Amino acid sequence: MATYARPVERLITELSKLPSIGPRSAQRIAFHIVRGKPDDAYGLAEALKEVKERIKPCRRCFNLTEAEECDICRDTRRDDAVICAVEDPYDIGPIERTGEYRGLYHVLGGALSPLDGIEPEDLRIAELVERIREEGTKEIVVATNPNTTGEATALFIAQEVADLPVRVTALASGLPVGGDLEYADEVTLGRAFAGRREL
Repeated sequence: MATYARPVERLITELSKLPSIGPRSAQRIAFHIVRGKPDDAYGLAEALKEVKERIKPCRRCFNLTEAEECDICRDTRRDDAVICAVEDPYDIGPIERTGEYRGLYHVLGGALSPLDGIEPEDLRIAELVERIREEGTKEIVVATNPNTTGEATALFIAQEVADLPVRVTALASGLPVGGDLEYADEVTLGRAFAGRREL
């Protein structure tokens, strides 16, 4: 016998399918929606419908867009000699918010993970290599996540473009500003030492 009415159970089930949303969080969100104003729930439903109907990958960089090319690819003020390769579209936002990067992007669609069945042909690495050849790219900034799969992806990309006249760089890594040494793991601390600079 169901604990809640069928529509509420269905909402909890659907919310539970979202990443980082467990059963308890899904239940809290569902009851928030049930108790909230009807207009808020209808707005959420419309936003979900609109994003599924109108959003598609950019034909050039695979960022999310409504048009054939995303706003970043269409922006003539961007430095088109530099491409920043990221795992997913949501990785672009934090980079853009720094205000430090003015080049283009390329969304790989994940990271290499043979244990999970994600091989090079499952990512958009071939498309990246083709872009480098066609667009005369001078530098690739590999901004994959600083974990095992991200590092493997970065090394694979570097090998794939080794014969091309393109500079391959990676984001610096190390201790976060405001962090304490006692909480840093060995890998992070090791990278901080390897990337130390003059004062």
